[in-house]
Amino acid sequence: MTKLLEQALEAVRLLPASDQDEIARVIIELAGAELPPPIPLSTEEREAIARSKAAAERGEFATDEEVRAVWAKHGL
Repeated sequence: MTKLLEQALEAVRLLPASDQDEIARVIIELAGAELPPPIPLSTEEREAIARSKAAAERGEFATDEEVRAVWAKHGL
């Protein structure tokens, strides 16, 4: 690996994960490799995501106690 590429990768490590993923896609494409196609979501999955995003926008989050109860229920 060249020094320049090492410097570039070090700079990318400081970026948010979404930016890192986008840069990784570009590098893979430039290198001539192919990414696997995205897995399509079902209608139900898309609706569940939309409901979750709407709940988050309304500020509806589980309390610490609710989270601990779910962990305990599953032995975590």
